[in-house]
Amino acid sequence: MTVASPPREREARARRLTLPFASEYPFEPHFHDVDGGALHYVDEGPRDGEVVLCVHGNPTWSFYYRHLIRALSPERRVFAPDHIGCGLSDKPQDWSYRLADHIANLERLVLDLDLSRIHLVVHDWGGAIGTGVAVRHPERFLSISASNTAAFPSTRIPTRIDVCRLPVFGPLAIRGLNAFARAATVMAVEKRERMTPAVRAGYLAPYGNWQDRIATLRFVQDIPLSPKHPSFDALAAIDAGLPRLAQLPVNLFWGERDWCFTPEFRREWQARFPAAEVLAIEDAGHYVLEDAHEQVIPWLTKQLQRTTRA
Repeated sequence: MTVASPPREREARARRLTLPFASEYPFEPHFHDVDGGALHYVDEGPRDGEVVLCVHGNPTWSFYYRHLIRALSPERRVFAPDHIGCGLSDKPQDWSYRLADHIANLERLVLDLDLSRIHLVVHDWGGAIGTGVAVRHPERFLSISASNTAAFPSTRIPTRIDVCRLPVFGPLAIRGLNAFARAATVMAVEKRERMTPAVRAGYLAPYGNWQDRIATLRFVQDIPLSPKHPSFDALAAIDAGLPRLAQLPVNLFWGERDWCFTPEFRREWQARFPAAEVLAIEDAGHYVLEDAHEQVIPWLTKQLQRTTRA
């Protein structure tokens, strides 16, 4: 097991790293020891409130949820963890970075902190990781809100991502040039003017060198497109467990111009949860909370309030 970084060192590093974009991300750092090291998370809002657990994907981190954190934390306790290797969490070079281990880390955070009455919000890889925990502990969850993500096997992969899985090109492009995270600041948004220098700095800050970009590469390599892949069984087990969440309200807010998690993925969610509430945003891309947070936040707030009343 990788040893976590010392508490004072990691907190000082977190504050130093986020200083250039502190107005965008003004949250106090928190850390919890998991397999792989110290996992960073945001914890904002009343301690006794319902929990909103926001689970990010690749190549983002909790920074992606900053608008949602600010909007929901006055009434709810909002958690937004950074997966090991991402954001302000430790970035071990010898860890597995497999789907099952990311799920185990999030599960440990939920159980160790005894989080319950959880509204789960997931994006990108967060769909598989977050629902991977929910299907194991459905009694702890109140609702599921999914955005441009999947929690089931698929053979679809865009060429521009598939080439990043090539043995030599992938590490050079992703770890050497930070091409994946840099490209996402352009390709994942439709409203380019929203990617201001401060916002772009926020997305890229945790991935400043070869070592810090290890998870960005490993997530791409861990996409299970066939049963031969080491993470395929874990993803298939999540899909098989989704019926355990059938009693929960499911909300889908989708950037319809996403070239990665296209509307076809949204329809896959709807096939599994026919009663899901849907907000399809025609002019938003993969980073839907950048393109359309003004639309998403009031809609999602209404859905959560409805669940609370029920």
